[in-house]
Parts: sequence; C-alpha cells; structure tokens
Amino acid sequence: MTNFKSTAAVLFARYIHFQTKKWTDQPVKTQEKILQYLIKKAQNTEFGREHHFAQIKNYEDFKKQIPIRDYEDLKPYIEKIIAGKSDVLWIGKPLYFAKTSGTTSGAKYIPITKASMPYHIKAARDALLAYIHATGDASFVNGKMIFLQGSPVLEKKGGIDTGRLSGIVAHYVPSYLQKNRLPSWETNSIEDWDTKVEHIIDETLDQNMTLISGIPSWVQMYFEKLIERTGKNISDLFPHFNFFVYGGVNFEPYKSKFEQLIGKKIDYVELYPASEGFIAYQDTQDEEGMLLQLNSGMFYEFIPVDEFHLENPTRLSIKNVELGVNYAIILHTNAGLWGYNIGDTVTFTSLKPYRIKVSGRIKHFISAFGEHVIAKEVEKALQFALKGTDASISEFTVAPQVNPKEGLPYHEWLIEFDREPKNIAVFAQKIDQSMQAQNIYYKDLIDGKILRPLKIRKVQKGGFHTYMKLIGKFGGQNKIPQLSDNRKIADVLYEKDLVINTSP
Repeated sequence: MTNFKSTAAVLFARYIHFQTKKWTDQPVKTQEKILQYLIKKAQNTEFGREHHFAQIKNYEDFKKQIPIRDYEDLKPYIEKIIAGKSDVLWIGKPLYFAKTSGTTSGAKYIPITKASMPYHIKAARDALLAYIHATGDASFVNGKMIFLQGSPVLEKKGGIDTGRLSGIVAHYVPSYLQKNRLPSWETNSIEDWDTKVEHIIDETLDQNMTLISGIPSWVQMYFEKLIERTGKNISDLFPHFNFFVYGGVNFEPYKSKFEQLIGKKIDYVELYPASEGFIAYQDTQDEEGMLLQLNSGMFYEFIPVDEFHLENPTRLSIKNVELGVNYAIILHTNAGLWGYNIGDTVTFTSLKPYRIKVSGRIKHFISAFGEHVIAKEVEKALQFALKGTDASISEFTVAPQVNPKEGLPYHEWLIEFDREPKNIAVFAQKIDQSMQAQNIYYKDLIDGKILRPLKIRKVQKGGFHTYMKLIGKFGGQNKIPQLSDNRKIADVLYEKDLVINTSP
C-alpha cells in the first residue's frame, strides 16, 4: 500500500506537470482568456455596470475603465454585500469572507467566491505535486503531515461564513489527505496558542512526520517546545521529515535557526497564498522564484514601484514586464476584486516561465513574523501613548529583533525624545496595548508567546540627524522610515553608538 501511494503520487505529479505546462507555454494567451472570462462573468454585477464592462473589448479598454484601488476604495461595495445584497462585485454572494487586518478602518473582509475557492486548494496541492515532480521523491505521502494554521471555527458576517484564510482552507482538505493530516480538528480549533501547541505536540510526538507546513515563527516555536520536552533534535524525532512548506514572511532570517533545530539540511517550498488569491508557489528546487499562477481566475497587472504614486502610472500586463524591476502587483479576480492593490511588491526572476519573488511592500511595514504591521498602526499607537502626557518625540523608527541574545523576539522602538515620559515602562505598555488592539496578528503573536511586548530604545538627541548624514540623505526632502522589515537603520544606530538606553 505504501509503495502504491507514492507511485500513484509520482504519476499524478507528472500529469499535473504537463497540465501546468499547457498554460505556462502560452502565458499571454492564458491571461487574455482570463481577462475576457472575468469581464463577461461580471458584466451584469453592480460593479460591472458602473464600469461599463459590456463595452470593454480589450486590455486597453479595461485599463481605462478600472482604476487602481485599495481596500478603503472597495469597502463601500463590501458593506453592500454584508448588508445582504447580491451581484455586487461578482455574481451572487461570496461563500466566505477572509478576515484580515492592517487598514485604517480595522479589519478587512476579503470575499472568496464559489468560483475562486477551488483555486486556493488547487494551487496548494499543485505546489506539493511540483515538488514531487522536481525531486522524484514522493515518500512524504506515506507519513503524517502537519499544517499549522488558524482555527477552522468560523463566525458570520452579514450571513457569510468568516474567518482566517487558513481556517477556511482547513474545510477543504482532500479526502485522500485526511488520514495523514494532523493536528486533529479539535486541536486545530483551540484558540489559545500555548494550549494548542501542547496538544499538537501530544498528537505528533510519536508519529512519522514527513511534511511540516506553516509560518516560520510559529513552526520554530513548535520545534523548540518539542526539543524542550524530549531533549532530541527534530531529525531524531522525525527522521523522515525532509521538507518544509512555508509562506507569509521572508524565511532567510529563520533558516540557520531551523537547520540548527532540525539537525540537518532539508528542502524548502515557498508559497505565496493571500486572502485575495493564491498567487504563486515554488515549482523547482534549482531556480529562484515562485511560479506565477496565470490560470487561476486572476488577471494580473504590474506597476513599476517608482511610478506607483503618480496620477497615471504605467500599468503592464505580463506581456510587457521585465526581469529585475520592482513592481506593485495589482489583482482582478473571480472573487470580485478589481484593480486591487494588495500592497506587495514583486520582481520577476524568470519570464519563461513567469516566476516572481516578493520584494517588499509598497508602504513601509513590519512582517518579520507574519504580523503585517503598517505605518498607520504605529503612528496611532504612539499618539495613544503620548495622549495626556507632556512627553514629545522628534523622530522614531521601529524594527524587528528576530534573534535577541536572550528571550523571545520583539519589536524594537528606537525613539528620540524631546521630552521623555515620566515612566518609560508604562509608555511602552500603552504603545503595545494599542498595537494589540489594532492588529490581530500582532496580538496573536504576543498571546502565543512568539513575540514578547515591544521594547523602547532611547536614541541620543540628534541621533537620527546623524544617521541621515551618514547615509547621505540629510535634508528636508528625506524622511526616516517609521518602520521597516529589517534592521538596517537599527544596526547603524547601534554601530555609531547613537542608542543610549533600553526600556526595563
């Protein structure tokens, strides 16, 4: 039976590879067909009528009718759907709302439709099959697989099932994977992460684990607790565990720590799943980048990042993109997203086939642990802490501290005060309180003991000015980024002895 399963998986992987090759060999034609399909299907929706879909003949017409938008622009349509209206952005009503955070208005509700849902599942499946085809190794199908994800327990929003994307996807695990899949439904539904991870360890400790998947920071915690309980490294506990599937954050900061915890080198498969659609997955172990999903009910546009803030930036289909250019990625989808800026920037690593890597965000942000903290959240938290005090600041920046010398990672707030608050520790607590209230991912990471509450570092008077001089950007037209996903600014501040104090 074991040999049959792995042999069948290799054959199925070969079949899917050739099916995939049909559209990767005709990428432009494939995207043109998707565009026509989207226009035709949605022309009688409220959005389609407002934007004259019936008159659109080609991509140039399409660009003229569909402006670029973010969630705030989309929100009035979402509110109509929540109020019970059908045929707003896509035919009928969504099957689900994927709930995310990170906007000025709090939670975002991203529609997932009957047309779009299968592609979330298919792309995840095809990523595993691509690994099998690329390596010839299907042995993992004979063991147990763990997918660390959000709770599958859903709530209702306007009568529509609503939850985290990973929790929604948990409802669609194929039947042929159900016997191999861990943790159990009951364990997956536990909200408290400390309790949940202990149950996951109980369920997986004596199993033949062959595939582990999740956001690196959460998986790292699972590994550390396994080692703490047993005194063994991961490869001793799970000798047949040979590849890790991840997405959501840059894996590089974690890689050396993972190999230390595991005790050997393994393969990695990167995914690019978003609530808005499953955009790409790594299809080879030999080349950089992830295969852009051109046949998944989504039409893509790309705007050069240096033009993004212009009134009429250049908008390109895949036909005209170039290698190495930093683009903002824009989606039009069969979930009813139109001209939607998801905030990510990508570069193409290959044009035959089209492969991308995520290069960052249009706006400054921190997501070293999957928290998706944005500038407005940071600004609001600081304003909350300053309210009612006589403290004031001249400059600040926030950076992740992924590998502290001791204790859990944290967000490091480097602040140059004009007037210091009377109690730095209380000030830090207020900022952290506001951050957790605004950002559910950040709160989850604190509650789950992946992160500890933020720390404040005091920067000497004039320290940021000195920094700007050092990097040749001193002047009124240049601003200190208020947050970044790396430690470039923080490292220079420390290197030049511009940091003078830490919070308790």
